[in-house]
Amino acid sequence: MTESMLEEIERRLSRARDLEAQEAVSLLRTARADLRDRESDPDVDEERRAALETRLEQRIREIENREAYDGGLGAAMNPDDDDAP
Repeated sequence: MTESMLEEIERRLSRARDLEAQEAVSLLRTARADLRDRESDPDVDEERRAALETRLEQRIREIENREAYDGGLGAAMNPDDDDAP
């Protein structure tokens, strides 16, 4: 993997901010898979690759968690509600 590939993954990570949740997660999962496919590439800075993979995983979890709680925001503000998390 060349540095340009890492830069492309970083661009995808940035671009995901402007997408709807499902599209963003799909884009980020594809980027993560691309990183993992090239895990043993000797031309890559392994530390940078691993850090980028961690950022992708964190962003995916953030989006998924936000989506999971979006429907229950009102319930969270009213703990007596049956739908409260």
